[in-house]
Amino acid sequence: MSVTGIGRPDWQTEAVYRARVRGCLLGGAIGDALGYPIEFVSLEGIRSAHGPRGVTGLVPDADGVVGRVSDDTQMTLFTVEGLRQAHARERRKGIGGGAPRLVRWAYERWLETQRRPGPADSAFSGSGGHGPGGYAGPTGGLAAQSWLYARRAPGNACLSGLEQDHVPDPALRLGPPGAVNPQSKGCGAVMRSAPFGLGPVTEDVAFGLAARCAQMTHGHPTGYYAAGALAAMVVHLVAGESVESAVLRALRLLARHPGHEETSAALRRALDLADAGEPGSEQVERLGAGWVAEEALAIAVYCALARPRVADALLLSVNHSGDSDSTGAICGNLLGARHGDHGLPQEWLERVEGRAWIAVTADDFATECVRR
Repeated sequence: MSVTGIGRPDWQTEAVYRARVRGCLLGGAIGDALGYPIEFVSLEGIRSAHGPRGVTGLVPDADGVVGRVSDDTQMTLFTVEGLRQAHARERRKGIGGGAPRLVRWAYERWLETQRRPGPADSAFSGSGGHGPGGYAGPTGGLAAQSWLYARRAPGNACLSGLEQDHVPDPALRLGPPGAVNPQSKGCGAVMRSAPFGLGPVTEDVAFGLAARCAQMTHGHPTGYYAAGALAAMVVHLVAGESVESAVLRALRLLARHPGHEETSAALRRALDLADAGEPGSEQVERLGAGWVAEEALAIAVYCALARPRVADALLLSVNHSGDSDSTGAICGNLLGARHGDHGLPQEWLERVEGRAWIAVTADDFATECVRR
């Protein structure tokens, strides 16, 4: 499978494209940072601590630090790094099909950040050579950034899945459970998958690549279909379509794949609820808690549709009893891809951990993708 699938999409302008790539990654980080301090807190507890409206901005975490991001942003950035390397490899050498392996190596570097106190102790942080255990992939880059060496409640399926060196065969059809964690459909696959839709790809390529890379850790079809659906939505948002249009297109794509029903039903509930009346946290909780993939995606979609202002949508996406950082991150990915980085709440963005490096990662990716 080619990482690109097509030459270059019909972006409005290169500047708009770059802004939407930055927006997707930075918006995800804002949502993550908003939700991280309240991830395991009930809605009642959130309102008790922060008032009847819940959190209305960035709040300190348990250590008193404001703006920290979690494994959601960490893994998203490593996804970007793997995809950028795959695109560069194909452009320079004309060798396609390497994206899953390069993304898998990127996730292995992320896994090392969860095991070590910092880059000085990591074999992946140098400028070249081989890492531990026979690893032969790239080093340096994100693995050299000390701020990423923080363990912020990573998902068990992500950790256990990456202990196995599994790269799904692109020739195998989607639908059956994957080889790794076949019963797992936690949101750990979908929360890292927006970048698959940011490159010069069709919706089909983005969907398939995201779904197969999700199978590295989450083998339940709903887990990897939700990841694919998010990537497909991002393709259309970057192209300038509305959130509603992107969701409807993703539903049509899902319908072509066996076993899509659970993911599709969750997205339809989000669309129906967004049309049902005044949005609020109680309505969010009708979609679930977001611990599993289809619920996290549905909550993010509902909030992006129900609130026209980006800040209001992001706040709605985290003020509930559940996986607030993941639902916030996915909602931020969607809105950032739609509106670009200039459409994000700047006062929040300025306080997000790693903001400058996230922007650099986005710009490096966009620069690689626009090269001929």
